[in-house]
Amino acid sequence: MKNNKSVIDKLTALWALNESGLGGFLHVFKTPFTGLIVGGIAILLISLIAYYAENKWKAIFKALLIVLIIKMAVSPYSPFGAYIAVSFQALFGALLFTKFSWKGATLMVLGMVTFLESALQKILILTIIYGTELWDAIDIYGAYVQRKMDFVSETSAASVLVTTYLLVYGICGILAGLFIRSMIKIISSKKEVDFYLEPDSINPEKRTSKASFKFKVIWIWLITVAIIVSAFAFFGGDLFGWQKGVYIMLRSLLILLLWYLVIGPFLLKVVQKYLSKKKSQYQEDISNAMDLFPYFRQIILYTWKETKHLKGYARFKHFIANSISNCIHFKIPSE
Repeated sequence: MKNNKSVIDKLTALWALNESGLGGFLHVFKTPFTGLIVGGIAILLISLIAYYAENKWKAIFKALLIVLIIKMAVSPYSPFGAYIAVSFQALFGALLFTKFSWKGATLMVLGMVTFLESALQKILILTIIYGTELWDAIDIYGAYVQRKMDFVSETSAASVLVTTYLLVYGICGILAGLFIRSMIKIISSKKEVDFYLEPDSINPEKRTSKASFKFKVIWIWLITVAIIVSAFAFFGGDLFGWQKGVYIMLRSLLILLLWYLVIGPFLLKVVQKYLSKKKSQYQEDISNAMDLFPYFRQIILYTWKETKHLKGYARFKHFIANSISNCIHFKIPSE
């Protein structure tokens, strides 16, 4: 395939746009499943880079560094876990694609494993912050509901919830793999025709403020603590009570303060220091990728409107395929 470097560069820019929260696909999907969609798009772009690259490991690793450096620059307050998730997707994908063909079950394995990693990361974080008491509280609520319904069971409500959560993510990952396979076939079969589109306006990037991110974390903490404390205080019986609730509140607050004030910033600085060393090596690639952002956002919005005559899954499928195809064949008007 001709001009593969240009295609890979544009896929890298599109991946960086998707990861840095600057718009792109994030703006058109207003659903509760945005996280799953964005994660699916990320592994789709990684898979396409592998499809077009001769040296798959080298191409994906280079793209990952560029994406992380751009993420660091435009979303400096992204949590450390976000860097872990992106890196895991890329490195696991690179490992799979260097060993196996994308035509087999590779894409389904990639989707399932990366989605499960994301789910397990969330469960692990909740357990670290709130301890096993979180799952005890869920079991208490589950037992209370069962008593009200005259339904007696030895099944743990927390186990059912976690298993269901992981099952949903695993199935979504497999479906994402099947979807990616069909996307690669559609995109690779399209004619290589240059695509031109002049952006209506180029607006400055909107950055997520540190204050708003911390405000969100505080609200989530308050709601979660309130749920746990209520479970122990009102439904826990003699075994639990307010003392247990206060302990959980203080424990979780201490862990959050330790993470956001000490451990998180330290790990983030280690990552940023490593990426800063690599920045000069890829400065031209980074600048070129960021220059494409306003054009790509306009292309995505244009393609979304262009597919408005379609409904449901048909629109989603054609929108994703046409957006990526238009982006990788895009030519700046002055070129």
